[in-house]
Amino acid sequence: MRVWLRLPLPCRNPNFSAGRARKRKNAFGSGAELQEAALRLLDHHQNLNDLLLEVEDSVKPAGQDGTEHQEESFIVSVLQEQASRLGVPTAILAARNAVTNIERICQASASPSQVPLLNLDQRKRLSCLLQTVKDLLANNVFCRSLFCQEMWKMKEPPVLEAVWHLHRDNVVGLGELLESAPAGPAVVEWLCSSLCGLCQRAEEASEDAERAGRLLADLAIVFLQNGFQQTSELGRKLEFKKVPYICHAVLQRMLTWVLDAVGKEKQEDVSTLQAMRFWLNVFSVSVYKSAVHPDSLQQFFRHTLTEVLTYNPLLKVSDAIHMQKEWSFTRTCSLLTTLYRKLFVALSAKDSICQLQQVLETREVNWQHVLSCVSTLVVCQAEAEQLFKDLLSHLLIKAFENYDMENMITAFLIARQAALEGPAVFMPYSEWFKASFGNAGGRHGSGKKALVFLFEFLSELVPFEAAPYLKVHIMYPPFVPTKHRSILLEYITLAKTRLADLKVAIEDMGLYEDLSSTDESVQPQGQALRDVEKALQIFENTRKIPTSVIEASIFRRPYYISWFLPALLRPRVLPKTPDVHMAFIDSLKRADKIPSNLYSTYMQACCAMKEKMLQDESKVETSHSKEPAEQLKAELAELRTLIVDPTKYEDVPAQIAVISDRLASVLGYSSEENEAAALNSPIPVEVSAPGLEPCHQRVVDLLLTSFCQNLIAASYFNPPDRQGPCLSLFVKMMCGHRNLLPALLGRLCQLIYHQGPSLNDAHVLGLAAFVIHLSESKALIPEVEASFGISQPVPEKALSISEYWNCLLVCRTEESFAFCTRFCTAAVSYLMCKFSSYSHEDLCALLPPSLVKKLQYLVPRLCLEARGILCEEAKTDLIWSSLSCPSLNYRRASLCLWRQARFQELLKEKVFQLSFREWLLLELEVYPEKDILSASERQDFHYWAIYQWYLPAPSASGGCDGQLEKACAIIINTILDSLQRLDLGGCGQSKMSVNPDILCKLQEMVLELGCRRKLLSGCLDAQRHFLFEILQERLKDGKHGSALGEQLWRQQELLLHRRILVGLPASALIMTCRKGKKTMLDCEDFFHFVNSELKNVCSRGYALSYDITAHFFRGLLNASLDCEESAEGINGVLTACQTKCPIVLFSAALWWPRLEPVLCSQWKRLFGAPLAEELERLRGWQSWATSFLSSGVVLPLSDPPWISAAFLHCTIEQQSPHGREKHTLKRLGTDTEQLLVSLLFFSLMDLISAKIAPKEGVDSQMALEWSLEILQCLEERGTSWPLLFHAGGEDSQKYGVLRGAASDRHTRLLPLAFYSLSPRFHRELLAREQTFLCVALDSYIQLLRLFVEGKDLPQCHRAGQRPDPPEHGHPLEVISAARRFLLGAIPRCPAQSFGNIQPLLATCEELDPELAATLLRFSRPGVAMELDEELLLF
Repeated sequence: MRVWLRLPLPCRNPNFSAGRARKRKNAFGSGAELQEAALRLLDHHQNLNDLLLEVEDSVKPAGQDGTEHQEESFIVSVLQEQASRLGVPTAILAARNAVTNIERICQASASPSQVPLLNLDQRKRLSCLLQTVKDLLANNVFCRSLFCQEMWKMKEPPVLEAVWHLHRDNVVGLGELLESAPAGPAVVEWLCSSLCGLCQRAEEASEDAERAGRLLADLAIVFLQNGFQQTSELGRKLEFKKVPYICHAVLQRMLTWVLDAVGKEKQEDVSTLQAMRFWLNVFSVSVYKSAVHPDSLQQFFRHTLTEVLTYNPLLKVSDAIHMQKEWSFTRTCSLLTTLYRKLFVALSAKDSICQLQQVLETREVNWQHVLSCVSTLVVCQAEAEQLFKDLLSHLLIKAFENYDMENMITAFLIARQAALEGPAVFMPYSEWFKASFGNAGGRHGSGKKALVFLFEFLSELVPFEAAPYLKVHIMYPPFVPTKHRSILLEYITLAKTRLADLKVAIEDMGLYEDLSSTDESVQPQGQALRDVEKALQIFENTRKIPTSVIEASIFRRPYYISWFLPALLRPRVLPKTPDVHMAFIDSLKRADKIPSNLYSTYMQACCAMKEKMLQDESKVETSHSKEPAEQLKAELAELRTLIVDPTKYEDVPAQIAVISDRLASVLGYSSEENEAAALNSPIPVEVSAPGLEPCHQRVVDLLLTSFCQNLIAASYFNPPDRQGPCLSLFVKMMCGHRNLLPALLGRLCQLIYHQGPSLNDAHVLGLAAFVIHLSESKALIPEVEASFGISQPVPEKALSISEYWNCLLVCRTEESFAFCTRFCTAAVSYLMCKFSSYSHEDLCALLPPSLVKKLQYLVPRLCLEARGILCEEAKTDLIWSSLSCPSLNYRRASLCLWRQARFQELLKEKVFQLSFREWLLLELEVYPEKDILSASERQDFHYWAIYQWYLPAPSASGGCDGQLEKACAIIINTILDSLQRLDLGGCGQSKMSVNPDILCKLQEMVLELGCRRKLLSGCLDAQRHFLFEILQERLKDGKHGSALGEQLWRQQELLLHRRILVGLPASALIMTCRKGKKTMLDCEDFFHFVNSELKNVCSRGYALSYDITAHFFRGLLNASLDCEESAEGINGVLTACQTKCPIVLFSAALWWPRLEPVLCSQWKRLFGAPLAEELERLRGWQSWATSFLSSGVVLPLSDPPWISAAFLHCTIEQQSPHGREKHTLKRLGTDTEQLLVSLLFFSLMDLISAKIAPKEGVDSQMALEWSLEILQCLEERGTSWPLLFHAGGEDSQKYGVLRGAASDRHTRLLPLAFYSLSPRFHRELLAREQTFLCVALDSYIQLLRLFVEGKDLPQCHRAGQRPDPPEHGHPLEVISAARRFLLGAIPRCPAQSFGNIQPLLATCEELDPELAATLLRFSRPGVAMELDEELLLF
């Protein structure tokens, strides 16, 4: 009820009040009379409390003839009248009545317990009261000091909001009120209780949260202003003596309230934790703005950090060593990490670490808080990594200077704690330990005392150490001088004993084992995890417990109990609907395969984990029942909200740390298992068909999708250079998960290499940016072992991450060209925009060279404008919006980038310059039929690139210095490298051939060089043929590991050389030079190349392939045009072939039916005269061989006879089987012994070829039978033939031409052919041929050597080939048969035969002592050599 309704005045109706007012005014006469009447009425019915509460309604707007002033005077008059009657001052009476009203308002709450906030009615009444009090203050009739004193005399302390209103409305300041409190501790208790209630209320009722926030902010300002005063502020606040203590105490008590809950987070309910988080708003810098002195703010935050670090220091160092893995950022109580993060906003990373260092040096600390502070710093502050490295270095220096254990343990704990957060934020512990102690320059290297100090310290740690740290110390031991080795060995023994106590296998761990080569599969934990995964797959398919698991539970119980079950029963949040994992565990439990106590522990741990997640920061309760993948997805979504808001960038590092923890849960590998794992071992990737586990692919896709979405969302608001380090931190975090990298790189291979052309613009842009950030974190990524399938280049070594991108970005078809251009343009553009503030040097260090080189290849290829000199006006700034626009034409975008001045500056750096060889390798990969350029466009591009760009360019920038020979050498070497890196067995025919456009340019250059050389004069030895010089240099450089690898590489290389030679102009094989006044044909280099190399890729053993044979003869005819007498030149070369390169003539004999029409036709075109004499002679030998086989006509033999033998052998082979008849040999006349021996040689070559190259079509059995026929004919004639198989001695030189023409492998296998003839070795042969025993023994020793060295010996027969007799099958059977033959033949040999074997005895004794003893026994004089029994031969 209003005061005015109690007065004898009528209610004022808006419609009639004016008239009635005039009538009443006439009754009282004036306002003074009215006031006097009211006072008389109040004297009988006075209620000052109601008057103070309700007077606000009496206040009228100003301008009503002084009515407001009259009403204020009225209130003052009432108070003065009452005060005079009571005999007290008016101000005191007003203060007491105001306190009474406040007490009534605060007690009006229906709540049984005191609450810090008023309800709506209380707030309204208090507002009325405060308005009245302010009016009284304005009239100087209100006593503040008495009011403050009376406030503390209330039965119950006031509601906190009421005090706040008094402070905010400038009625009574909070400082003045606190100063008047009679008992400081009681006030502190009241404030802390009220503040706790306020925080609780703010979290319970959302409508009160905003008011509570304002209230808390205003109080916090007062607390800081008074609790942390600066010297400059002491003067004006000198009147306050109690307030600083109270404010400081309140802040301390509230901090303790929070810190008490840190250790009991699991026991506290969610609402209490949320209330504490609300209090942490006090530590938000934005609360104070300019209201608090900056030094006070710094002092408060430093004091708080110190209090946190030193709070309740009960834990020992041993506890910290054992438990610190539980204090990582994501495992630390969210209250504590939130507090740290707020403190680090005000304190820089440097200030925070300096404060931490000061506290560690001067105070007892809470190790849990200290180490969680370290984790939070390295996660949330990018610069903390280097600062901590400096701190660790400082601690080690002090430790070794004073031999102080405290500094040592502090350094080790900090290094380990920082390393727990992963290599993305701090170097692994193993790397730090190696860097600190792994070399002689470490602090421990100053002397024996320092060394003993270090190992005493490490030994003291051993009883408390976890296995991973012990493994690091063993695998990366400190550097110890040799003379002090025993100190290290003592520690190693102690550490291994501790590992054995921990049941960690150490049998396979060497003293100096290289950790980088350790395979994770040998770790029991990793093996058990894989076993569990496999068992779950089988169980999911069969719904039965796998047999292997049941067997392990019985027969391998230690492994089953110690490793398998712990891996299976890893605690997790159990899904509401049982999954396969739960069903499998349940099946094992029902089968009594899980001990009850172990199962109970597992269930309790799962429940504890669920409670832990329920209490996690800012998460809805239902989100914590999700699977790890769902939690990861939720955290990634939360990250997106932070990345798009620049004001929340400071929260990104902490969120990424949470994502890292969720990712670790999804991947299923603990950091402890990987602590000592190989961080730098190469990552295998199957590029042709990258296989990913479905679960890993889902995780990688989730991360990549999140990255792309974050990039697109952030780019919508800001260009890359204004997006902060968020994306860099995200990718760095991913790289820190070593076990994620194989799946990540494999998935990138799928997307870029296999699916690239089908990706849309957003995907390309996202992946390109991701690749740039991966390169930014390349220090965390090991090398890549890229394995390629059929027809793909195979790298010779592990690839860096930049080289890996080069392998994935292939340019072969129109689609792949377009994709590579889009991708490389997007990547380089993003980098140049993102890091636009970087210096030129920093940009070069960050940019992957492979991307720039791809652009150097692509842009001029696709854009004619890029092939010229850029105009100055084209060098404009790079605009991100234009390059990220999906509708932009990729050619125009790439050209825009190409024209950037900064990009052109990058191209001047050697590391980014695309050399001629690299350009050729890229061009050779192109499929001409699918090229983005037409044939004519490609021809124009090649002409520009080769003749206008690379040929004149200096070699320093990858060019040829204007030298054609250098250009040819580069082209030939590059073609051969490209072909050598192809899997020739599986390539399609399109890729088997050399790129015709490149080959055409090479042919042009070779012809130009040939024309230039014709102008030169001099002797034959004046110059070497550059072509064969190039090829032979390549063969000298071949180093490919094993002997077999070298052999296979060399064989394939020579095949490629042959293809290159055949592809060049035929005349290029032969040089011309002047000798006197004549022009001579010079084939020396070709002959040398054939004799030393090319003959070794001839499967027939004695003849080159048709293509190179025909190419040589055609070239010979063409080159002879430069001679004054062409026929004379040709005759000279072919005559020289008889002694210098007979294999050329053997090849002509083999291919003459095909070769003759080609040569005759060419000769006729060129000369029109009769054939040259030597060519005519070749044709005559072929005609003779044909006539001899058809009619038996005997003509004079050639000189030398092996040429006739070659033509006869090849003709017989072509007429098989009719030519291989015994009477054919008998028709040969006398004096044909050398011809027969030569025939035997060619036949044996065929026999060897049939064994080592059955695809050539030579029948092994037929070749053997023909060889035996020839041998029998020789025996019948008494012709000496064994020296054909013996390389030494003067008598064997007459067969040197034949042996020299054979390939090296065929020559090495002659002993095998020798013993293939053993069925026709007769007793007379032993007596007649004194050299036979020497040849037989030498052949046997060579067989043994081949077998011991594992070379050349052919294996059993192939499919489709008739099996050999047992003695000619497996190499062991051949050797055994040869040995039995020798043991039987030795007693039958004449004494003269033993005179030639002395040089072989030593080798024989080494390889076959029994045979050597037999030789020695029968070689002595007087031993009976005649035996009655027949000689047993094969």
